[in-house]
Amino acid sequence: MIEITKSPINKTLLKPFLVCKDYTVSNKKFNIVIDSSTDLLITAPRPKNENLGSYYESDDYISHTDSKQSLIDNIYQFVKRYTIHKKVKLIQSFIFSNSSIKTVLDVGCGTGDFLLACKKNGFQVCGVEPNEKAKSFTKTKLNQSKETNATIYSSLEGIGMKQQFDCITLWHVLEHVPDLNQYVSHLKKLLKPNGILIIAVPNYKSYDAKYYGVYWAAFDVPRHLWHFSKKSISQLFEKHEMNVIKTIPMLFDSFYVSLLSEKHKTGKMNYFKAFYIGLLSNRNGKRTKEYSSHIYIIKKH
Repeated sequence: MIEITKSPINKTLLKPFLVCKDYTVSNKKFNIVIDSSTDLLITAPRPKNENLGSYYESDDYISHTDSKQSLIDNIYQFVKRYTIHKKVKLIQSFIFSNSSIKTVLDVGCGTGDFLLACKKNGFQVCGVEPNEKAKSFTKTKLNQSKETNATIYSSLEGIGMKQQFDCITLWHVLEHVPDLNQYVSHLKKLLKPNGILIIAVPNYKSYDAKYYGVYWAAFDVPRHLWHFSKKSISQLFEKHEMNVIKTIPMLFDSFYVSLLSEKHKTGKMNYFKAFYIGLLSNRNGKRTKEYSSHIYIIKKH
């Protein structure tokens, strides 16, 4: 296990916050600590980097598959199709102010559906996906399209530093990376001077997070090493001379996360209860601006 005693943002000493269980793979309990100066939560201690991969070895880890076996699988795939359309529209919305956006790098591209949608809308695409099974899905999908084949890297470090992109996306990826500062620094170098970085992460200050507490599925220890708030995202990227220029709620996340949280808490799916809590979370978010997950649009200074 790796002990962490200071915040990666400002070296602040950390304090206990809560203890969560890994419901997906190990059933072990993990501590979450807080940097109260930035509102960043950290899974600490955490598994060594070389052992982290074992915590993703589960058929329940749906982002690495295209499974449609269960009802929750089908719900996930339905929501994924809808949100992919919205994500592509989001990138296209920046073309009106920056017509040079042509290249997209999707970090943690999973099974490749978002990259495929980007290609079909005229973008040149690359991806990063360390999971070999998921990467195989991606390559198959992209190579079946009529456009030029895309490169899928196993790691961010595998991309040559001379290569830069107009848009880099991380859809629920940043919370998984072991070395936060090194990763953000690398992303910045891969981003063109006027490019946009799009980060989506869960928000532990949302209503559904507070309602479910230790059962909140988006804590997802130990796969989620960092647990962000709007304040911690802003200060993290400010440290690297980048600015959050826009924050957008991910409204579907409250329902899906609540569904998984109900299973953690009660052992049952409780669809109606999960829908109700998800609805309450989004209604509360309208007032507090704290949604289950946020998309952050980030640019260099």
